[in-house]
Amino acid sequence: MGIKIRRSILIFPANVPRFLEKAHLRGADAITLDLEDSVPPAEKNEARKLVRDAIPAVGRGGGEVLVRINNEPDLICEDVDASVYPGLTGIHFPKVESAAQMHRLDALIEAKERERGIPPNTITISARIETPLGLLSAEAIADASPRIDTYGLGTVDWSFALGVEPSEDGIELLYGVCKMVTICKAKGILATGLLGSVAGFKDLEGFERAAVRGKQLGLVGSGCIHPTQVPILNRVFSPSPERVAQSRRVMEAYEDGLKRGTASVALDGKMVDIPVYYRAQVIVDRADAIDALERKKSKARI
Repeated sequence: MGIKIRRSILIFPANVPRFLEKAHLRGADAITLDLEDSVPPAEKNEARKLVRDAIPAVGRGGGEVLVRINNEPDLICEDVDASVYPGLTGIHFPKVESAAQMHRLDALIEAKERERGIPPNTITISARIETPLGLLSAEAIADASPRIDTYGLGTVDWSFALGVEPSEDGIELLYGVCKMVTICKAKGILATGLLGSVAGFKDLEGFERAAVRGKQLGLVGSGCIHPTQVPILNRVFSPSPERVAQSRRVMEAYEDGLKRGTASVALDGKMVDIPVYYRAQVIVDRADAIDALERKKSKARI
């Protein structure tokens, strides 16, 4: 299985067709059709009716397609029923607080896969923790379904749950993000999000700082709410060309050393040993996977 790349996840309300018409041209690695917070209660039924046709439309750009559902007992079944069709990559599951909620969603998805002729375990789950209760159960939730491929902290709702205002540097998110990253790294799940908020879409410099802080903690991508945020996420969560070139040099030097019978070599006045080699290999492999994804998206847009 190749390396999954999901640097940018652009979220659009599913009930506004004009937002969706050009979604496939925005360059995002994934598009999320939102049935949750950005859709008023009175509009949710109509929004559901649009999802099936919207899935192939927004997927024309070669990116993944997700649907964010409502995590409410009287809405979740209808949302899953409206969403699980061929072409869907995954369900974005917000405000998860227990493994039991995850088990239920997994079962609902499984039933729809069977009903609609979708191969088993095709549909993934992108889960979000947004409350203290959810964070206390975060490890059990991660173990509750093998469908979970991305996992993160919902920053706006998390700040609200703490009873604090979102800060410029995102300090109130630090503990939650670090815990989520640790769980993800242990479980082999992608850790996504920011150390900051996505809400201030006009403050692109502040948004980039939040992304950089998140990357430094181990996050590998994030959701966003405006097309102008997409290129920032794609850049921040990609290794720079300079870093990739240096990593290739590191790999070449180390592999040449092995041929000469040594597992420790010098390059540019620094030692290159096994951990340094492995780090370089991760960078190169990620860069190659990003290049492959970008070629796929470019070809799809032709």
